[in-house]
Amino acid sequence: RQYDLTKSRYQLCFGTDPIAANRQVSYATREWGNMLDHAKVAIVDPRFSSSAQKADEWLPIRPGTDSALALALAHVILVEGLWHKPFVGDFANGGRFVAGESVAEEDFEERYSHGLVQWWNIELKDRT
Repeated sequence: RQYDLTKSRYQLCFGTDPIAANRQVSYATREWGNMLDHAKVAIVDPRFSSSAQKADEWLPIRPGTDSALALALAHVILVEGLWHKPFVGDFANGGRFVAGESVAEEDFEERYSHGLVQWWNIELKDRT
């Protein structure tokens, strides 16, 4: 998988070493170097890896605690309203959705998921 490193302004890597672990090491090294010129990079990894050495920030967490950190980040983003609202939405209609109840088709405005969210909900409903 190749990521759009050329347009990235912030790169957050959990438990990976993009420089050493990429199959196309020369490509990854070149793109990583170019990205460091225009983006901030944070590495979440217990090891001080090759990528962590070049990053702006290294978060040396204890092994197995990365999921807790990811949930904490999601909590702060949601509570403080730090997401990109034009892309994700503003959740203004969130009060209409109740856990365990079906969502009426007219209440569900899908903009950017190309049917994936609706399909996932139907698939989940069929399997539960």
